[in-house]
Amino acid sequence: MIDPGTASLISIFVVLFLMWAGIPIFVSLGITGLLGIMALKGPHYALTILKVSPYVGTANYLMAVVPLFIIMGHFAFKAGISNDLFAIGRKWLSKLPGGLAIATFVASAGFGACCGSSVASAATMGAIAVPEMRALGYDRKLACGIVAASGTLAILIPPSVVSVFYASINDISAGAQLMSGILPGVLSVLVYIVGLFFLSRIYPSLCPAPENYTWKERFASLKGIWGMAVLFILVIGGMYIGWFTPTEAASVGAFAALLMMFLAGRVEQGKRWESFKNSFKDTLRTTCMVFMILIGAGLYAKFLTLAQVPQVVSAWVGGLPLSPWMIVVLFLVVYIPLGMFMDTFSMLIITQPIMFPIVTAQLGFNPIWFGVLCVKMAEVGLITPPVGLNVYVLSGVVRDVPMNEIFRGCYWFLLFEIVSIIILFSFPWISTVIPDSMYGK
Repeated sequence: MIDPGTASLISIFVVLFLMWAGIPIFVSLGITGLLGIMALKGPHYALTILKVSPYVGTANYLMAVVPLFIIMGHFAFKAGISNDLFAIGRKWLSKLPGGLAIATFVASAGFGACCGSSVASAATMGAIAVPEMRALGYDRKLACGIVAASGTLAILIPPSVVSVFYASINDISAGAQLMSGILPGVLSVLVYIVGLFFLSRIYPSLCPAPENYTWKERFASLKGIWGMAVLFILVIGGMYIGWFTPTEAASVGAFAALLMMFLAGRVEQGKRWESFKNSFKDTLRTTCMVFMILIGAGLYAKFLTLAQVPQVVSAWVGGLPLSPWMIVVLFLVVYIPLGMFMDTFSMLIITQPIMFPIVTAQLGFNPIWFGVLCVKMAEVGLITPPVGLNVYVLSGVVRDVPMNEIFRGCYWFLLFEIVSIIILFSFPWISTVIPDSMYGK
């Protein structure tokens, strides 16, 4: 049998080689993990793990929220909620410098509260906001960067599929983890708004002159907020006061969004069945991707556990002459290079078995706070080359803008993300005050 340390080092190069060869991430991780288990424990044990691990890793009642939150987002989009939110933001905020860009962030935050998927949010707002900003004279790189960055808000603001995923693999309260994203999400929006305000002042050519709307038009647009408000109150309010578990809240939200899709009148009578069917197809496609990643990355995580990597890292961290806060910083920095090559789910399932016990049990930090920071670092990965998932999705929507230009348009927002992370790191109560107050605590 091969030495576990040697096997772990070799596995890193194998994963990178397979990804370089164009093999999907979940296949690269799964094959490497299976080969590693085989090298450590033999083929019989590896095949047993292959037979058992996919079921054990996915047959989790809590994971039912993944397709439910995703389909809720599809129904909400077809009900016209995203268009309504963008119209509200445009009419109320357009007088500010960079007002249409600010409206895009506000609308994305609102749609994120109905969606839970950064990919869906980026694709939706890309189709709505990018043409509007370009028609008004916005720099096309900046316009695309705004939408790609604003899409990341959906994985922080509840309902968030990524937050549920973090809670599931670490066996903590999914409801509390979801609630923890509310204030950090608001903070992120404010940082983006302030950043765009100063960016438009420093570089006026990037953002054109503000638009003007009458007060009558502004108040008339507010009627479009009801859809987002109903879903937010049902899903988030229901979980906060203890009426629903996360899975029940996702079910109620999906059903409410379905009713809105049929009752709002945005879908033509003859196309309602087609829209209904396409929503399920898109949800199935995204859910399958998430669960395949869960299976592949789970095999690799199992290999790392057998190779004693978590224990070795824990012992090494315990001997470092650093403060606990600096150790958390080092862990968070690891997500930057990982985010350049891996998706959010793969990063979390590989790193959390190593990081989570050290940060919470060994160093004594709040798991909810650490979860928010990990999700924020995952946001950075969504707009970082070469594997920025939001950028790839947006390039499929805005086909006349090269992908390298979209990445360049995201650079300012990477800086804004770092500012948000520093604030959340320095003031943990922002992430924990709402979860601590749940159910009348």
